[in-house]
Amino acid sequence: MKIVGREEVDQVLEETDAVSLCSMFAGSESFGIDTRKIREVLGKRELQRVPLAPAMIAGVVPYRGEVLTTVNFRALLGLEEYSETGCVLVLDDDDGGERFGLVVDEVGGVVTVNRKMLEENPTTLDAKCKWLFDGAYKMQTGLLVQLDPQKLRPSRLTETGYFKQANGRDA
Repeated sequence: MKIVGREEVDQVLEETDAVSLCSMFAGSESFGIDTRKIREVLGKRELQRVPLAPAMIAGVVPYRGEVLTTVNFRALLGLEEYSETGCVLVLDDDDGGERFGLVVDEVGGVVTVNRKMLEENPTTLDAKCKWLFDGAYKMQTGLLVQLDPQKLRPSRLTETGYFKQANGRDA
């Protein structure tokens, strides 16, 4: 029987606390999603707009014989429309029942962080952002806000009621 030293225990704890996030950008803000939740990064793609769809739906994109609904992350944040072609990430829900795309301005690299360093959302955030964000990591370059793909599913977004504009049209 091997007796494990304190350094080895600390190292094991650190490894199990590590989480890899794919960094992405919307406007000047950086966000991250656990890499295990991302099926594929398609990169910059032209989307086919869906008539009468709410603004939070960026459009549809072909993906491996399917047509994916894509969520416009900028619209969820209340930012103005991006003038360039956005990047599409393909996300699956935990049950594998609903695959969808998320359109962001840019996709960065993979960042490994300690899950214990996740800080709660500030109390000053509005209800919509509190619901979308799981918290933030303080990085040397600023905050990296963590997102939960389950909350970004098109069907789940419509259920919340948070994404309504004053004119009654969904954001």
